[in-house]
Amino acid sequence: MGLIGILLGLALLMWLAYRGVSVLLVSPLAALIAAVFSGEPLLAHWTQTFMSGAARFVAQWFPMFMLGGLFGKLMGDSGSISSIAQYLTNKLGTGRTILAVVIVSAIVTYGGVSVFVAFFVLVPMAHEMFRAANIPRRLLPATIGLGAFTFTMSVMPGTPSVNNAIPMPYFDTTTFAAPGLSLIASAIIFVFGMWWLGRAEVAARKAGEGYDGEAEAAPVVPFVSEIVREQAAPAGDFDPAELPHGKRAESGPPFAVAVLPLVVVIVTNFMMSLVVFPRLDFSFLSEYQWGGTTIGAVSGVWSVIVALAAANLTVLLFNLRRLPSLRESLDAGANSAALPMLMIASLVGFGAVVAALPAFTTVRDAVFGIAGGPLVSLSVSMNVLAGLTGTASGGMAIVLNAFGDDFLRLGAEHHIDRELMHRITTMSAGTLDALPHNGTVLLLLQISGLTHRESYLDMVMTVIVSCIVALVAVLILGTVFGSF
Repeated sequence: MGLIGILLGLALLMWLAYRGVSVLLVSPLAALIAAVFSGEPLLAHWTQTFMSGAARFVAQWFPMFMLGGLFGKLMGDSGSISSIAQYLTNKLGTGRTILAVVIVSAIVTYGGVSVFVAFFVLVPMAHEMFRAANIPRRLLPATIGLGAFTFTMSVMPGTPSVNNAIPMPYFDTTTFAAPGLSLIASAIIFVFGMWWLGRAEVAARKAGEGYDGEAEAAPVVPFVSEIVREQAAPAGDFDPAELPHGKRAESGPPFAVAVLPLVVVIVTNFMMSLVVFPRLDFSFLSEYQWGGTTIGAVSGVWSVIVALAAANLTVLLFNLRRLPSLRESLDAGANSAALPMLMIASLVGFGAVVAALPAFTTVRDAVFGIAGGPLVSLSVSMNVLAGLTGTASGGMAIVLNAFGDDFLRLGAEHHIDRELMHRITTMSAGTLDALPHNGTVLLLLQISGLTHRESYLDMVMTVIVSCIVALVAVLILGTVFGSF
């Protein structure tokens, strides 16, 4: 009965979340249903187990969510994202429209801008470019998706995304974990995705298919419904409802100024992670008042926090006069972090209750009974939970909270490098999370003015199949050569 309760709670969580019911409401309800079937005390699990798990997540990740929200909003309102996009697209020209959109999407998201903020700049721009090049607009979501939430979200070394950060405290790693494997995997995703998009463009031209069949089609006005907002928030790190708040600059900065904060994020993150923090004495962290931790467990998070803080200051320093309503932009950026963070924390709370139930031993045995060793078990469990919940970060947090110590122990027993486990974790969570109910997919389709029927097949190839191919390659290379 206990296992039935766990499965029923998870099914209810998936169904109601997909229908747009707030995860803040659904997660505790699903957790309590699982507890009922196990005959466990409900109030104790709600206030002691669920809330404790959720609170730990908030305590650990709030600074990063808030600074990331501020950075995305300031980059958008200062016109920096638009300047970067305009400069690169002008350089590449309409003859390489798909490549231009992929590169722009990759640069801004690798530099730390939330994909949700990027969408509202990239989608209108991409529509204009696709129309000028007479490329079917149905390919637009797959093109933006390839650049915005594949290799720059979970694979590239140093990417400051939440998805790349969550494994750090569990494996004592940094965002630069397994850099060689990360670069190989990124190249595979990029090449595979560009091959598919190029093939689709050629086939469309041969069939006489142009931009929606009409050269004069009107550009899409970005719009987000309340239901899609509820679906999207757990899958990202920025509340879409905050995007209209504040005012955008009438004209953006020069390209060099616009791209500088992105460079600051990457360079500062690298210096803090691999140069500064390893050379300092943090032995005091072992004391009770600091949580009895180690620098290895917190240096990755600290590095990203310092990098985002430095980038925010850079944006303000060079663009203060371009921000027409600074206070509103700052408020919106800070507020944008609250809903996504609490929703993911609620998913973590659900996972904490499930992990505390007696029937969970059956789930644990099933996970570690998967043939192929710890890396395969880790990959499968991440894929399943990310796919079921529709969020890479939420699925990852649930699995690592439940099995993180076990995977760490098994990795040590099998002499598997922690950096390899970090990279397998992020890549695995970033594959099946992009199933049709994923909030990022739904948001991108809605503001693009397209449907699953029109665009999702191409998205499957560029944001799911490409990532699976890269994951398999890393699993093979990591098993044979180890981490590098």
